Amino acid sequence: MRAGIVTLVVAYVLSQFYRAFLAVMAPVLGSDIGATPEDLSAASGLWFLVFAGMQLPVGWLLDHIGPRRTASILFGLGAGGGAAVFALAQGPGHVSLAMALIGVGCSPVLMAAYFTFARIYEPRVFGTLAGIVLGVGTFGNLIASYPMAWSVDTFGWRETMGALAVISTTVALVLAVLVRDPPALVHEGPAPRGSVLTLLAIPALWFILPMQLVNYAPAAGLRGLWSGPFLEDVYGMGPEGIGMVTLVMALGMIAGNFAYGPADRLFRTRKWVIFAGNLCSSAALFTLWAIPAGGVVTTTILLTAIGFFGASFPLIMAHARAFFPPHLTGQGVTLINLMGIGGVSLFQFVTGGLYAATKTGATEPVAPYEAILLLYALAVLGGCIVYLFSRDTTT
Repeated sequence: MRAGIVTLVVAYVLSQFYRAFLAVMAPVLGSDIGATPEDLSAASGLWFLVFAGMQLPVGWLLDHIGPRRTASILFGLGAGGGAAVFALAQGPGHVSLAMALIGVGCSPVLMAAYFTFARIYEPRVFGTLAGIVLGVGTFGNLIASYPMAWSVDTFGWRETMGALAVISTTVALVLAVLVRDPPALVHEGPAPRGSVLTLLAIPALWFILPMQLVNYAPAAGLRGLWSGPFLEDVYGMGPEGIGMVTLVMALGMIAGNFAYGPADRLFRTRKWVIFAGNLCSSAALFTLWAIPAGGVVTTTILLTAIGFFGASFPLIMAHARAFFPPHLTGQGVTLINLMGIGGVSLFQFVTGGLYAATKTGATEPVAPYEAILLLYALAVLGGCIVYLFSRDTTT
């Protein structure tokens, strides 16, 4: 079981990488195949859209056939095949197709680990385990920053993506060998029934889902895409400079995941840790909106703060997990993931349109990014207001 979980974490490192690597590739993809920031925003949004759309079927598959087959088959075909398509891309449309395939492949790996935790460990440690997996997996963000920029510069982006296709396919084969399905649930009498609609009918989740919709969107959107064009347009940075700034932001995201994980047991509350953290995330976004050209150091600090405080995903998952019926665990964790990743996808498409609209006629290169930052800041603040009405739990 442990070897399988470790392999799922390795696959999740790649999942984190794939959602973030476009930022450092923006300049070279623009010059080589004519991919604009709007194109890459759409491609990144498509990754998150497909990933989110896969969560409901992944939840059903986890509950009915288990994590081993679900994760290994989808990751091999999607992540391995998508990276190969990317390596052969001749235009922005091919990049979008590749990102969609990779989104399919990455969709089950984190939920397979969370499903296993929820089935074999006590609920009170779920947040800590979820935070550890997310924190380790976020090292994929590190690989997608300066190391990815170095690889693209040294070997070329096509060669780099070809190597990633081989790595992803190999990981999928290892998943098929090492992952073990948790023991099946034993029911007295007829097996209980239910679906996602059963979960949506639980009032306690109504005030958690909006927070999940917005909490991760700014960190993922800025780290995965907008930080690259922003740093290039406002500060004139190239791939290596962008890679260094996004590396620091990625470290902040990793630290945030490890900090949030055990925080509910430390402070004996989930609700107020999540609320305070996201309020800080909103404050950092408002500050960067107010001083978007305040200097590289200030910008890096604020981006890192957004990454750190925007890493509340595992604790929100633990908060919602407390209200799931045991027989709907798979569909429950994937529903929460759907909201988080779906929110990122939604905001990627919206911010892409906002960028195009505000760039037209703008006298300053920073103007489109000011609009994007303000949208993110208001969205997180709105999520915090709704979340105030949620019911706290530490079990």
